[in-house]
Amino acid sequence: MGSKRHIIVDQNGVPLALVVSGANVHDSKEHDHGWDSLVVARPRPAVLEQHACEDKGYDFPVCRRKLAKKGYVVHIPYRGLGMEANPMKRHPSRRWVVERTGRWHNLFRELKIRYCRKSINYEALVQFANAVICFRMTRSWN
Repeated sequence: MGSKRHIIVDQNGVPLALVVSGANVHDSKEHDHGWDSLVVARPRPAVLEQHACEDKGYDFPVCRRKLAKKGYVVHIPYRGLGMEANPMKRHPSRRWVVERTGRWHNLFRELKIRYCRKSINYEALVQFANAVICFRMTRSWN
């Protein structure tokens, strides 16, 4: 009984959306669910340029098109191409922000190893962890 947490975060690592899926479900299948479950209204793309950074699991034309249609600047590395594909074209690393938020989730004992049988209970624990993370982030900004 494995599960994946699909997390959308802002540039500081604050969770904005969460979708929990089975471990046997491909990332591209849950792509739209995550972007449709944003809890914070985003500014219009004409007002503020916004970037969507994802990993190679989302490298599909459908995922790229849907993000571009929503007005995001898409940053998804291509599958099968390593760093040697174009060594002169270097982009700043952005993916670590999401990985850090995943690490913050894993610091909660109940989330690192899933003990809950029901997925709704596990999702509630992850949402509670998101609330704690948001609270801690607001305290660090003051």
